[in-house]
Amino acid sequence: MPAEHARPSLFPPHAVQFRVRYAETDQMGVVYHANYLVWCEIGRTEFIRTLGVSYAEMERAGVSLAVSEVSMRYHGAARYDNMIRVETTLSDVRSRMMTFDYLCSNAENGQRFVSARTSLVSLDRQGRPTALPVELRRLFEPRA
Repeated sequence: MPAEHARPSLFPPHAVQFRVRYAETDQMGVVYHANYLVWCEIGRTEFIRTLGVSYAEMERAGVSLAVSEVSMRYHGAARYDNMIRVETTLSDVRSRMMTFDYLCSNAENGQRFVSARTSLVSLDRQGRPTALPVELRRLFEPRA
């Protein structure tokens, strides 16, 4: 379900900004569709970092987050040299899974490019679904 139909966020949205690189575009200067997923990953990893842990730290602790579901809706085409804003929200946390919503837009004029949602499942070192460790899950739960 794309971000425009998102559940309420558990935390305030987190935004990152960057400029579209030439390597992310096709011959016409339009961003190749798969790059929006990379941008969502940037948004997600930076969101998680603001909670006090990095993906690398989680992996060292024996937890990996694997994307189990993706949905994207394309609203417009980003182009070479556009300033991009990726706004990320955490909409759901369960014992083994979490869901993030994203809005990729033009940072200068607000034009929407993509709304997306990813669900991630927690995996142990052997690649099996596992519950998030309690101390890690606490980071992803709303603070009162």
